[in-house]
Amino acid sequence: MTQRRNRLGPHRKILVASSAVLVVAVAVGLAQWAERLWEGDPYPVEDPSATALRLDGHTQSLYDALGLPDAELDPDWPGGGQEASSSCNYRGLKHFSKQLNDTPPSMPGVVKVSSEWALKGVSWGQAQTALRRAREQLTEHGWKVTTYESVNHAIQLRTQPPGTDDTVWVEAYPRDRLGVVAYSECARYPSGTPMNGWNEPELPAQGAPTQLRG
Repeated sequence: MTQRRNRLGPHRKILVASSAVLVVAVAVGLAQWAERLWEGDPYPVEDPSATALRLDGHTQSLYDALGLPDAELDPDWPGGGQEASSSCNYRGLKHFSKQLNDTPPSMPGVVKVSSEWALKGVSWGQAQTALRRAREQLTEHGWKVTTYESVNHAIQLRTQPPGTDDTVWVEAYPRDRLGVVAYSECARYPSGTPMNGWNEPELPAQGAPTQLRG
């Protein structure tokens, strides 16, 4: 009987040691989870200029898929151009009181980039056909359609290009206009990023749609 206990002894020691390691690992994991919950997930770091060029490429692909060669750019579109908006909130329970404000403060050094333009001279019937065509072609190229609505005289298409978290949105508006906007998720810009006179990251000139910009 004593010999049997001796034979089982090493196995018990291994079991106790393994259990201790498991307990430590769980404790470390819980501590890391709690710290992450308190501090919040850090924003990814991305060059706003590179993001703007990527979004410009998305809207170019959308324009090509729409198939509206007779439409013109609307120079009076109020949201036209590229923008780096500092409308990104603080994360984590550490900043919970900030998030409860009616106008939560924006986190410094973090921006959301957007690129927007519009076409004019696009009737509702043309818009309906163009958005249906764009949905089919972009889906074939791996884009994900997140919204497609065509009700009365309201029609919109919202998509996500493959391999990104970006959103590209096109919608028909009154007076035969078709608005296009692409925007990224919030990201922290690297130190040394060139800034403009409004203390915002400088962005490259908008290029899409190249067919209409001479």
